[in-house]
Amino acid sequence: MSYIARIRENGRDANPFFRLMEIDVVSFDSGKATLNMRVRADMLNGEGYLQGGMITALADEAMVLAVYSLLEEDQVIATISESTSFMRGTGTGMVLVAEGRVIKKGRRVAFSEADVRLLEKPDSIARSSASYAISTTTKRPGPGTP
Repeated sequence: MSYIARIRENGRDANPFFRLMEIDVVSFDSGKATLNMRVRADMLNGEGYLQGGMITALADEAMVLAVYSLLEEDQVIATISESTSFMRGTGTGMVLVAEGRVIKKGRRVAFSEADVRLLEKPDSIARSSASYAISTTTKRPGPGTP
């Protein structure tokens, strides 16, 4: 079963990272994806703000899911590059929304962007962009497979 099929069937439980971070799959289709994540105290840095890597990871997962929604059953992706700009911080209890979208998908490379914002506010707290190499495989690794 493909990653997309597992996500459609099992939601958060299809991805061990989603379970760990308590990320909810809101929607994904046609080159777009939306994920939610509540900020917990164990995600904060020493200054009391959400650690930036958590924001980047959430954005990355939204972009990846957006790209996967356009792939063929036998295609997989690997990150080529990714960049995140942070506009402001946030703390515990807030719900983050990551909205990923594919900007361009070629035969071998896909380009995507994601905005991360607070559920209650329309302004982004971070923006990410990434490029992904697209390849064909006969077997996809399952959860926990190196």
